[in-house]
This record gives sequence, C-alpha cells and structure tokens, in this order.
Amino acid sequence: MEGQDIGATLTALLAEALDKAAQIGAMVTTPGWRQYQILILLAFVTFAYVLKLLASGPLERWIRGREGWQKWQLRLLVQLRRRLPLLFFVLLSWPLYWVMQEVTWPSRSYLIGIAATLATAWLAVGFLARLVPNPSLRRVLSWTLLTYATLLALNLVEPVAAFLDDVAINIGNFHLSILTILKALVLIAVMLTVARLGTRAASAGLSRNEDISPSMQVLAIKAIQVLFYGIVVLVGIRALGFDLTGLALVSGAVGVGIGFGLQKVVSNLVSGIIILLDRSIKPGDVISLGETFGWINSLGARYVSVVTRDGKEYLIPNEDLITSQVVNWTHSNEFVRLDIYFGTSYHDDPHKVRKLAIEAAKGVTRVLAQPNAPVCHIVGFGDSSVDYILRFWISDPTAGLTNIRGNVYLALWDAFRANGVSIPFPQREVRLLDDKGEGTGSQGERLPLGGD
Repeated sequence: MEGQDIGATLTALLAEALDKAAQIGAMVTTPGWRQYQILILLAFVTFAYVLKLLASGPLERWIRGREGWQKWQLRLLVQLRRRLPLLFFVLLSWPLYWVMQEVTWPSRSYLIGIAATLATAWLAVGFLARLVPNPSLRRVLSWTLLTYATLLALNLVEPVAAFLDDVAINIGNFHLSILTILKALVLIAVMLTVARLGTRAASAGLSRNEDISPSMQVLAIKAIQVLFYGIVVLVGIRALGFDLTGLALVSGAVGVGIGFGLQKVVSNLVSGIIILLDRSIKPGDVISLGETFGWINSLGARYVSVVTRDGKEYLIPNEDLITSQVVNWTHSNEFVRLDIYFGTSYHDDPHKVRKLAIEAAKGVTRVLAQPNAPVCHIVGFGDSSVDYILRFWISDPTAGLTNIRGNVYLALWDAFRANGVSIPFPQREVRLLDDKGEGTGSQGERLPLGGD
C-alpha cells in the first residue's frame, strides 16, 4: 500500500473519530433524549457500584463457606465477585432497553442498547479469557475480542477492517496484512485453548480406563497432543496466507539439515516411542540404572523422570534406557527377593540357627510369608564362622531396600542374643619382644583385638 493512501485512510478515520466525539459532546450538552440516555447510563453505573459494595461482603462469606467445591468452581465465583459492577450494570440496562424499545421510539434507547451490548461483551470476554492458560496469549485474545465487540457495537467494523487490510506486504500473490495477522493470532489462541482442554479431557478419560496399561496411556496422550497441536500449527500457517505445498520442499531440505544437528534429540524421541510400545518400563516401576535406584515418576518425550529414596529426581534420556542394561524390579510383578549374609560360631547348632533366622525374618513387617517364605542355607565353613545366606521376599520395593535389610539384621541380632547364639569375629595376637628378639615370658603377652 502506498504511503499517500495510508495517510489518506488515517486522515479519514481520524476525521470520523473526531466527528463521533463531537456528536457525543453535543449529546451531553444538548437537552433531549440522547442527553437523557447518557444521564440514565451514568445513574446505572453509580447504582451498580453501590450494589457491588452492598453485595461484596455477603458474597465473600458465602464463597468462603463453600466446602467440597472444585477449584474451577471457586475460581469462577472469584471472577464473578471481581466483575460485580459490570454484572449489575448489564442486569439494569437490558430490561430498560427492552422496555423502551416497546413503548417509545428506537432512537430514544439507541445509546442504552450500545452500552448494554458493550458491557455484556466485556463480561463474556472476561470469563472466556480465563480458559486460556498462557497469560500473554490470554491478554492478546482479551483485548482483541474487546476491541472487536466495541467496533461492532459502534458499526465501525467494516471501515477499520478495510484500513487494516490495506496496511499489508504484497510479494507476488502473497498478501500479508495487519488484519490477517490479527485474525491468525485470534484463531491460534482459540485453537490452542481448545487443544489444551481437549488433551486434558482425553488424559483424564484415559487415566480412568483400567483396561489400558500405564505405558499405553502415556503413548495415547502423547499422540493426542501431537495431533491437536499439529493441527494448530498447520491452521495457523494457513491462516497467515502461506501456501503449504510450497513449504513442503523447503521444510524437507531444512529437516535434513536440522536432523544432523539434532540426532540425539531425535534418538531420544524415537527411543521414547519404543519404550511406550514395548512396555518395558512404565510409571511406578522400580528400576536400577548404574548407581541410580528409584521409581519412575513420569515418561516424557525426551527423558524419563526417576525419583530416588532421598528425594532426588533424575532425568534419564530415553536413549540410555534402550542401549544400557536396566534392572526393572517390578517389570512382571511386584515381588523382589533380597539376600543377606551372616555367620555364627562353630559351637552353635546349624539347625537351630537356621530355624531362628527364618522365624526372625518372618517377624519383620514387610517380609512376605506367602507365597515364598524366607529360607536359610549354609553356604560355607569360614575361618572363624559357619556362613549362612538368608533369603526373603517383599512386595513393595518402592518403600526401600536398605531399610528392610537393616530391620532383618536387627531381628537376627535380637533372636541370637535371646537364644545364646554367638556371632564370631576375627582374633589377632600381638607378641611384645625384648631387645634380643625374645618374647617376654614363656607364654608371651597376648592382646586380643576385635576385627572389623
């Protein structure tokens, strides 16, 4: 668009705006129905604020007494409380407008109708904008809708739209105007909101379906998100006026270049899909990878979140779970077998020791008695002790492994002390020599020292 044309259009719009302002000024100062309508509207505004002051206290107390309500319901009430003046103005203006339309000339209620329409639009936009999660996007959508509602009520949509469409960039058949950008932004904001609400509803529905495994639930949710947001991107590009067929070749060439630089990212994405498909791990599983031991908190597109017993959260790339050896303690079931080793003196009866060890293990809270009861076996004859292995099962590895081993060891200690079973330890003999290299005395002096 040429600069002279833009200047002429701006001048025309400015002149029209000044003319409207002059008309409004004349309405206020000149006695007649227009002045009466303005005075009625000012009275309604004053009365709406008075009603707001009277209703705020009781409404706030009523809101605070709503126990058991969901968060979105309470947020809706809070938004309603903030917009009480606007709500009261709408409730006052529309009945009067409808009555005046019936009993008098339509021109005598024209301004009241415009004010009621604007107030209703602002009230509706204020509530609908709360559905948009992103604050910046919410602000853009709110101001765009408010501006459109205002222009619609004042019958200025067509001239303003024509002006915005004239301010454009033209390259061949490509036409990108301010009006096109605004329409695309509003459309993208609305579609993003719909996509977010749709994915949230789908996620909630899939999570409640017990027939679908957790890994397949995650995969389905990710597929729905990719589908919804992919549609938003395509529609947004199309709304801006870009030809998608022309972008296909360019996107292919750019994709090859990006692929070399994002090999790891792509590898993690593909690995994540493989993990979800083969269901080797799923949220809630207890895994060991190297020195990391914990349970899976969530499966992401690029990484897996693993939470350890000490509260640390490790973000492990999906590729590492595919290429490394992973111990899944709960892959097929929740049962885990633990082994502990101990030794007793040669003077103690091995049959009695085994029986005491099994009974002590059964007395620990988390140790299972069924379907696999604890067992104890002799594994060797050591230098100073008979060596045993005690094996027992648990079904809650997420509650920790070290603590259950410690509890079993403590139960063994108590059982052995109560029944006179001794736990030997290595003895060391120290001989003190005189200057001639001979021991002190015929027997020497022996100092037993406890080992370990």
